[in-house]
Amino acid sequence: MLQIKNISKQYKTGDLVQNALSGVSLNFRDNEFVSILGPSGSGKTTLLNIVGGLDRYDSGDLIINNVSTVQYKDRDWDSYRNHTIGFVFQSYNLIPHQRLQEKRMKFMMKRK
Repeated sequence: MLQIKNISKQYKTGDLVQNALSGVSLNFRDNEFVSILGPSGSGKTTLLNIVGGLDRYDSGDLIINNVSTVQYKDRDWDSYRNHTIGFVFQSYNLIPHQRLQEKRMKFMMKRK
């Protein structure tokens, strides 16, 4: 199960502060299929990056299988990404000049 409790995330550039997420709370059940919809700039990508462990939240808590991530270190996030969650990137992050088999081999070599 995945719980998002009062998650907030800000991006700061100089004196400018942009609130990407402000006090977001959600509960996801095991094996639940969820869609996240909203206009551009509403925080969808930020939320997905936080849930995926690609970005850190500023406050609140992300609870994964009843374990808080507040004290997670980089190695904990690495393990979470490697063993618990999967990604399908919108742009696929492919290298255009490589054949599919070459890309697959590089991917397999990185995982070892």
